[in-house]
This record gives sequence, C-alpha cells and structure tokens, in this order.
Amino acid sequence: MVKLNQIYTRTGDDGTTGLVDGSRVAKTDVRLAAIGDVDEANSAIGVAIAALGPGPVATALTRIQNDLFDLGADLATPGEDFAPSEMVLRIVPHQVARLEAEIDAMNADLLPLTSFILPGGTAGAASLHLARAIVRRAERAAVAASGTVPLNPQAVSYLNRLSDFLFVCARFVNIPAGGDILWVPGASR
Repeated sequence: MVKLNQIYTRTGDDGTTGLVDGSRVAKTDVRLAAIGDVDEANSAIGVAIAALGPGPVATALTRIQNDLFDLGADLATPGEDFAPSEMVLRIVPHQVARLEAEIDAMNADLLPLTSFILPGGTAGAASLHLARAIVRRAERAAVAASGTVPLNPQAVSYLNRLSDFLFVCARFVNIPAGGDILWVPGASR
C-alpha cells in the first residue's frame, strides 16, 4: 500500500530518481523516459474520461488507468524475472488478452475501414486519439529502453494493444456522431 505524507523528498535534486528496488538512476535514463511517457498517456486518458462522461467506455478507461500505474511500476522494477508476486507488479498476458477482447467487441459494431481516418470527431473521440498517439510514443520509448535494460515483454505488448484499443474506441465513440472523419488525400491542393 502506498502512503505519502510528504510529496517532496529532495532526493531527486541531484538529477536522479529511485527505482522499485531502491537503486537510483538519472532522470534522463531510457527507462525513465518510458515511465514518463506512460504517465503522460495515463493523464491523456483521464482527459478523455472527462470528455466522455460516465458510462461503460469511461469505466473501461478507468481500469486501463489503473493498469498503466501497474505498468509504470513494472517498468520501474529492475531485473529479468517478470513473474508477478504480492510485492512485485508485472503486466501479465491476461491484461493484454482483455484489451484484445474489448477491441473485438467494439470492432463488431464498426464498419470496415475504407480510408485512413482523421483523429477527430467528438471531444471524447479526439481525446482518445490524442491518448492513442501518446501511448504510441510510450511504446516506442519502452522498446528503446528494452534495448538497454531488461523490460517485461508483456508491458510492451500491453502498450501496443492499448494504442489499438484507443483507436477502435475513438471510432466506436464517434458512431452516434455520424462515424469516422475520413482522410481525403490531396483534398486541399
């Protein structure tokens, strides 16, 4: 359980931050870049939830926000043992599979794509597209970090699937507003 009585600790004033095992790394470390991008993605999903309002999509996104906190803890846990335990948070295959099932369920209500779509529509859908783009950046950062330090492959898979989820979710949210906004190549020439 997390308990924070004081927000500032001054321990990072030297340009380092602590990992789960107590080791310290530079705030510019590749692992920290991925963690920061995951945090930004989580915040963008919070904006999407606010734009969408209460409902089943917001409920799913709130669960995903919790998953992203777990994913951040996973990325901040050094080592090559990616098995979860009571004291170690790790993303597991079931979390990736759940995203896939939710993608399939939403996709069943969508027409097949015949064009690329513009990232817009309703405020909720536009927020989801922005979150998707940030998740893609988090995924790129995690892949880059995994070339330097061992990272849980399921965490990278989760980010990859999450961007797909957010794309399909944005399309799903746009259905009542008339559907996707299609890209028209060369339309403003």
